[in-house]
Amino acid sequence: MQELKAVARATTPTHLHLRQRIVFITGTTLALDVVASAVIFVFERHAAGTGIHNVGDAAFWTTTQLLTVSSQLPDPVSTPARVLDVFLQFWAISVVAALAGSFGAFFHRRGLERHPIGQGQQQPG
Repeated sequence: MQELKAVARATTPTHLHLRQRIVFITGTTLALDVVASAVIFVFERHAAGTGIHNVGDAAFWTTTQLLTVSSQLPDPVSTPARVLDVFLQFWAISVVAALAGSFGAFFHRRGLERHPIGQGQQQPG
């Protein structure tokens, strides 16, 4: 819990770096969610066999795609919406990987801050 507070307050450059990455990824994903919901609604609302009939359906479908959870709504039927679906899935997977990398880098840098190499320690390897 203390590390979470340190990230929120950006008490060290390492905490600041992690906070900036999380804020950027979250903000960009939320903006993408809004834009993609509108685009999916425009492309799918009149398509035959679609499960997206209103803005709420579009927002629900887009958000679940970005959460890599998917939804009970059928996949898009129009070609532009299918292309957007592939992009959203690519984005979701990339975000998970970027967050994993960000946390890995954070823990590595915190370890170096707490136990600097060169102060009587030998470098591993």
